[in-house]
Amino acid sequence: MTEEITIRRALRDDVPAIVRLLADDHLGRGRERLEEPLPEGYWEAFDRLRRDPNAVLAVVQDASKAVIGCLQLNFIAGISHQGATRMLIEDVRVDKRYRNRRVGHRLLDWAVEQARQKNCTVIELFVHQSRTDAKRFYESLGFEAQHHGMRLHLG
Repeated sequence: MTEEITIRRALRDDVPAIVRLLADDHLGRGRERLEEPLPEGYWEAFDRLRRDPNAVLAVVQDASKAVIGCLQLNFIAGISHQGATRMLIEDVRVDKRYRNRRVGHRLLDWAVEQARQKNCTVIELFVHQSRTDAKRFYESLGFEAQHHGMRLHLG
C-alpha cells in the first residue's frame, strides 16, 4: 500500500507532533517530556535548527496533513576523505500506524536526495542496539554496519 504523503521542512507548529513521535517507544519514553505545555528546550532547539544552514528537521504528512513521521539531517564538513561532506541522519520516526506502508522508505529516499544535492559523499546514521527492526530496515536500504558507535553523556 502506498500512502499519499508529503515530506517537507518542519514548521514551529509541528514541534508537538515531532515530540510525540520521539516519545513513542521504549527509549523515547524515558528521555522525552511529552507534556502541556512542552518544555521550552524543544522550542529553543527548533529555533536553532531553523537558523542552522547545515541542519534540516523534516516531517512527513499524510493526506489529512497530520504529521506521521520525522527526521533530522545534519551536514558535516570534514577534512578526511579529501574534504568530504557527510550527512548524519538522526531521529527517524514513523507513526506506528503507518509502518510497513513504505513511508520510511520514501522518507529515507528523500534524505538521500538531500545528501546528493549537498554533494555529500557518505551518509551516516546510528541505530540503538535494541532497535533490531530499524537495523533490518536500514540494511534493506543498503546501509552497512561498519563502525561501533560510542557515546559519552554530559548531563
